[in-house]
Amino acid sequence: MRLDQIPKHLLRVSCRRCARTVEIQKVDAVRLYGPDVAWRDVGQRLLDNTCTQRTGRLEEDGCWPSYEVA
Repeated sequence: MRLDQIPKHLLRVSCRRCARTVEIQKVDAVRLYGPDVAWRDVGQRLLDNTCTQRTGRLEEDGCWPSYEVA
């Protein structure tokens, strides 16, 4: 789903691996990434920017996102 198609104002993505949760308001997400970007891309980017699960192996690195719209 693209950001401009989401009716709610708070977007939340959590990691199934480390249980970390990141929230962003839809207005801020649109301002930072644009209205046509997919929510799954924004959520993955938000998790990747603050990921603490780094092993050095591409297939094992990073968070495993679970997307929510509140």
